[in-house]
Amino acid sequence: MIAVKLNRADFEYDIYSLVKAFFPAEEVTVSVGEKADKEAISFRIVTNYLQDRFEVWLKEPQEDTPKHKLSVETDFSDRKETKNRLKRAYYEILSNYSKKTLPWGTLTGIRPVKIPMGFLKEGKDEAQIRRYMKETHFVSDEKIKLSMDVAKRELALLSRLDCETGYSLYIGIPFCPSACLYCSFTSYPLSAWESRIDEYLEALSREILFAAGYFKGKHLNAVYIGGGTPTTLGAAQLKRLVSMVFEHFDMSHCLEFTVEAGRPDSITREKLLALKEEGVTRISINPQTMKDDTLKIIGRRHTAKQTEEQFYLARSLGFDNINMDLIAGLPNETLFDVTHTMQKIAALHPDNLTVHSLALKRAAKLSMFREEYQDLTFENTQETIAVTADYAKQMGMEPYYLYRQKNMAGNFENVGYATEGKEGIYNVLAMEEKQTVIACGAGSISKRVYPDGSVKRCENVKDVTQYIGRIDEMIERKRQLFGG
Repeated sequence: MIAVKLNRADFEYDIYSLVKAFFPAEEVTVSVGEKADKEAISFRIVTNYLQDRFEVWLKEPQEDTPKHKLSVETDFSDRKETKNRLKRAYYEILSNYSKKTLPWGTLTGIRPVKIPMGFLKEGKDEAQIRRYMKETHFVSDEKIKLSMDVAKRELALLSRLDCETGYSLYIGIPFCPSACLYCSFTSYPLSAWESRIDEYLEALSREILFAAGYFKGKHLNAVYIGGGTPTTLGAAQLKRLVSMVFEHFDMSHCLEFTVEAGRPDSITREKLLALKEEGVTRISINPQTMKDDTLKIIGRRHTAKQTEEQFYLARSLGFDNINMDLIAGLPNETLFDVTHTMQKIAALHPDNLTVHSLALKRAAKLSMFREEYQDLTFENTQETIAVTADYAKQMGMEPYYLYRQKNMAGNFENVGYATEGKEGIYNVLAMEEKQTVIACGAGSISKRVYPDGSVKRCENVKDVTQYIGRIDEMIERKRQLFGG
């Protein structure tokens, strides 16, 4: 355990996130005052906020003097600059102690692209942006280039959209064939809920009809049906759902209609035909890895061969915009395994590719039942990430969106790559929060974006039974969010 002590409450979350980034396997506690540590600690970091400065020092147990200590002058009225100085001080101490650096430096938020994007809008040149990210946040050269490349492509994509009067629609299908070891999303096993899917769709249809009526006259730019696994629905159910969207929404401004057909074992010819015939333009077929042993470990019931078969089936039916998701850092996988997966994906040549770095969420089985999986090993390095980027480039893809999550393996990122013109528009809109999103279905979150850039949200309940029984309340929540 690592114990962080503050003489007063301030910047606790930023401190916690940075310490955790250096020592992801350690429990980290941040407390105010001289509270005794309840457990044995690896080391202690103390921060004292004084009148015109702060002091940070690191001391190991049984040592009389600190191993590392910094004193930094600051004007506490400038909170942004104080936070940056504090994080740099922590970074220097932790880097010296651990003998390692972080690819994203002191940045711990989920949207690092926001920095270069903001500067590009202000007219700053690349040299200024590079210098700021290096000197202020200690970001590596590789990640500075990646974030600037993504920022430029996102700005180009957003320029095509109507962010003021336009909006996007998200529809959530919270059912899956099985629960993956790493997943923390709201999902329910199909085997236990199959008899209630039509009941769920009936409640969902009421919410969708409200959305269509409320946003009548505005421009719908993107539709995304996610989950869960939407293709757990039968072909007739998928046809009913997609046709409802086309029947009740004005689709003349819609640039993209995505359905996650994510799990290869949930895909059939009939389902793909239903999606194609009803007008879906983009699908995902997500292998996560092309190593069968790993698929068994993580709870996936398909094989690498099934992924290939379903991909070729989708191509034969005319789908010309197919995304594939992969995860770097999966249990027991090495650089050799990731390279093998990328070779298999390159042979398929999808239109876009999303490479995730494994993030261990608290609600995932891998975190909740850690003792059961203590023999698993996890490896994710810059070399691994470089392999995925190199193969994406060989396939003619460029990075177009990027985000980070808490507790990511190797402190890396999730990157979306795409061939020219096949970028996932909804992905960019959801990440940059430039456009209102109305979200329907259990566990979904609607976001209203105001002209000044501020965002307000409302959530639907996650529990399917609660969602069905309280659908009128879910609709009223949206009425209040979008009516005010």
